[in-house]
Amino acid sequence: MNNWKKCLVHNTDSILDTLRVIDRAALRIACVVDADGVLCGIVTDGDVRRALLKGMDLGQPISRIANASPVFFRPQEEKAYVIREMRRRSIGTAPLVDETGHMVGLVTLDELLTRPVRDNIVVLMAGGLGTRLRPLTDKMPKPLLKVGNKPILQTILESFLENGFHRFYLSVNYKAEMIEQYFGDGSRFGAEIAYIHEKKRMGTAGALYFLPKVDAPIIVMNGDLLTKLDLGEFLDYHAAQRAAATMAVREYAYQVPYGVIDYSGDHIKRIIEKPTQSFFVAAGIYALSPEAVAHVNEERFFDMPDLFNELITDGAKTTFYPIRDYWMDIGRIDDFHQAQDDYEEMFQHDEKGNDVP
Repeated sequence: MNNWKKCLVHNTDSILDTLRVIDRAALRIACVVDADGVLCGIVTDGDVRRALLKGMDLGQPISRIANASPVFFRPQEEKAYVIREMRRRSIGTAPLVDETGHMVGLVTLDELLTRPVRDNIVVLMAGGLGTRLRPLTDKMPKPLLKVGNKPILQTILESFLENGFHRFYLSVNYKAEMIEQYFGDGSRFGAEIAYIHEKKRMGTAGALYFLPKVDAPIIVMNGDLLTKLDLGEFLDYHAAQRAAATMAVREYAYQVPYGVIDYSGDHIKRIIEKPTQSFFVAAGIYALSPEAVAHVNEERFFDMPDLFNELITDGAKTTFYPIRDYWMDIGRIDDFHQAQDDYEEMFQHDEKGNDVP
């Protein structure tokens, strides 16, 4: 919040002065700092009430009743984690503190839970065979494999819901009935879910042919990804770029295990020992404007690279968005096991290991 400094009191201020700050800021909390701005504690209106009932002199310094070990968060901590912790601890307001102990802001649960409702369609590609994950996928479609305590596709769905999205199309093929039975119409998740039934393999873009006409950008995402990408910011970036299509990309690097020569003709100019090559690769998440969706105008196998190449050929603007957050493509058994190890830290955060909504 921008007006967080209105909640500050100095550790030598009186209880009465602090009561006035709490009343003026209307957040039922005051943050106590020293002369350098280091957080010393917090005081709630309840703390002041209890002090009055004990008959304390209102001229006493606020440090006498302040909670010197308050709950606080770092500015860089993930929004979902902060929400879960504030709910778990039943607190509505908490200070933001940097690594040096200085208070740099204030966070309220009400603000965190206020997010724009996004009516944009989200298409989740959930029809793959999951061949590389056999035997796990012999009896279960890959999107329903559990990472942590819930199916991969449920974690994806909930990530979108946290960002205000609520309209989903699931493109299904392999063991489609199991996916439909689990997710239904989406109402138990607070979502609206419809299904695209691929009668044959359609590629990563072909199923868009079956969408109703769209008049706003959509997001398309593979149903086997786990990521902490802010999906709302991704769509906002696409809109700001006025692009026909935006591809989320991930940096991929590998080291050449040999010395590589830099040469001209038959003359060696230098030798580079075991250099690292770095590339941006497609991350399986796309934002598409209506003009891009309209390119998928016939029922055929059509991959996203095909769509991007057609748009580029036609002179339409295409752009990319680097993912700096956690991202995991669960395509192989090793990836599946790694995702299990990552899940609690990246998606759960509850110290007791419980499923936190």
